[in-house]
Amino acid sequence: MLTPQDELLAHQLPTTFDHVQQSDLRWTERVVLYGFDTTGEISVMTGMARYPNRNVLDAYAMVTVGGKTAHVVRLSREIGDRYDGIADWQVGPYKYEIVEPLRKVRATLGDNEHGVRLQLDFDAQFPAYEQEPAFFRSRGRVREDARRYYQNGRVSGWIEVAGTCYEIDPETWWFGRDHSWGTRHGGGGGSLGEGDGLQPGDIPDGVLYYMGIFQFEDELVHFAQRETADGQRWHFEGTVLAPIDSGRPPAPIATTDHALTFRDDFRIVSGGSFTVRAADGSDREFTITPVSDFWPGLAGYDNYRGYASGLWKGRDWSDGFTADLTDTADLKQVSMLSETFCRIETAGKVGYGLVEMVFLGRNARYGYAGY
Repeated sequence: MLTPQDELLAHQLPTTFDHVQQSDLRWTERVVLYGFDTTGEISVMTGMARYPNRNVLDAYAMVTVGGKTAHVVRLSREIGDRYDGIADWQVGPYKYEIVEPLRKVRATLGDNEHGVRLQLDFDAQFPAYEQEPAFFRSRGRVREDARRYYQNGRVSGWIEVAGTCYEIDPETWWFGRDHSWGTRHGGGGGSLGEGDGLQPGDIPDGVLYYMGIFQFEDELVHFAQRETADGQRWHFEGTVLAPIDSGRPPAPIATTDHALTFRDDFRIVSGGSFTVRAADGSDREFTITPVSDFWPGLAGYDNYRGYASGLWKGRDWSDGFTADLTDTADLKQVSMLSETFCRIETAGKVGYGLVEMVFLGRNARYGYAGY
């Protein structure tokens, strides 16, 4: 079937843009925007995902206020023949627009019955940069084959929850986005297709994955690492970027190390530091002070309250709710993937950033005996 995207001189397969190369039900394309007021009062995560092999397009917005309450709206529709324009996509009252490729995007959640509305205008301060390819097999089957790019910038606009409107001050907000596509694993759509008749996946005795995106006025520091229970690194990426249009090339990071502390109720960072080694052998320490946390699982990255991203919910569907973030028992349903916004200090400079983490099972370094 022809779509508006088929007008582009961008085909890479001898078929139309409504198809992908493989039929794996886990195939996902996703855009995400995330940021926080550096005072810690409010944060937002929002985005949408397309599952062409499941005929599903879904979206969400999650606003966390005061570190105690998450206001969530989740929406889903069939793709069918409802393709939007080349530069924008819609699910119900939610719309994502590409204003200027690789520089400016806009997310809007219009009037709805769930009490959350927003408009976020993102303007890049740093260039978009690619993730290292993630390709892994388990027992002969492709477990993950995905690509992603990240970008940080300024945000303007507003957020309205429960009758209160928050005007966004670009000077006091930290904001980033990413765009990923491919075969995924894990929560939400990554678990699709893992049903009856398939051998269960490997369960390692322990795993530590972490990512840091640390922004300062003159640089953006990004790194991500996956480790076994005994600290063996099995996937790594790291780059230092200069502001967009500066003309300075990105500088590779050779390795990172960590000395972290964790909350008592969850394995979520409560402090500590990361040490980053540049390709020239020099080391820098980044001390982190958490400002606020949020949980993507509430918005669809895990199965929560009868829904996960990618599940078929009919031609048009939405729900909305508030979650009590002080309810530890409830949060344990979605606590595998955590996100922590932080104040970052290094060599006399102060910036802000995000620490993303999956930390499960045994870990020799931090003394955890098991799950």
